[in-house]
Amino acid sequence: MRFAYLGPQGTFTEAALRSLPEADGAEHIPYATVPAALDALRRGEVDSAVVALENSVEGSVPTTLDELATGEPLQIVGEVQLPVSFALLVRPGTQYADIKTVASHPHAQPQCRRWLEAHVPDAEWRAATSNAEAAQMVADGYYDAALAGSFAAARYGLSVLAEDIHDVADAVTRFVVLCRPCVPPPRTGMDKTTVVAFIGEDHPGALLEILNEFAIRGINLTLIQSRPTGAGLGSYLFWMDFEGHVADARVGEALMGLRRICADVRFIGSYPRADKVRPEIRRGTHDADFTEAAAWLTAIRNGHA
Repeated sequence: MRFAYLGPQGTFTEAALRSLPEADGAEHIPYATVPAALDALRRGEVDSAVVALENSVEGSVPTTLDELATGEPLQIVGEVQLPVSFALLVRPGTQYADIKTVASHPHAQPQCRRWLEAHVPDAEWRAATSNAEAAQMVADGYYDAALAGSFAAARYGLSVLAEDIHDVADAVTRFVVLCRPCVPPPRTGMDKTTVVAFIGEDHPGALLEILNEFAIRGINLTLIQSRPTGAGLGSYLFWMDFEGHVADARVGEALMGLRRICADVRFIGSYPRADKVRPEIRRGTHDADFTEAAAWLTAIRNGHA
């Protein structure tokens, strides 16, 4: 197995990848950006890719959402939730007073904004494609400090000036494991499904119509995010994560409902939940309930009501 991930070495994405049992003993290949990692998967250079999708403080990662929603199709087959805490990495001997620039990935800086204002108020923030790249640029002398995982310090010959940095405690980042389109993993009863819905003609209640397909079948949405389609102002798609598996009757009916009312629906995947939460299935929405209702309707049509 060959896995692509957002590099260079020392990123939180690499840490998420290393937590996967199937990645043990596999080849881990770093790429400079999320699109580069996903394109490598599309071209067949790797068998799978791991990228960040959502953070509990900063929300969704737009680049990942856009790539999966509108790029050449890929499929989520798993997810990882990784607690994230940052460290301030510097060249040996650097003190707080020496720090004039701090580099990090754009998602890291907002999670540490207040801490930075309190400890290095005069430092200017600089964006990097990853926190590990920020650490590398500090080691190369481009910046004075980097926000990154403390595990990146030894890799780049840096010192940890401060650790456990955050404005909100217990932050978690969700990473997804991607493959080229395939048969979804078997359902476990603790699953999540992701789809992207494209509204056709904009009209009052268009979003409500989409949400009703889930509500009437007792399906709980865990994430809904609107993103522009790029087709013009006012043209949006909706990224949705929800409880259940495509093999579940209630999920299958909801997807068919979306297909009827939307201009297009892209299936992104059904996969085991990282938190292993088992959803509460409402009365009337179990698979057996759908089977019984279908049998009842068939009996009516055959004159056996």
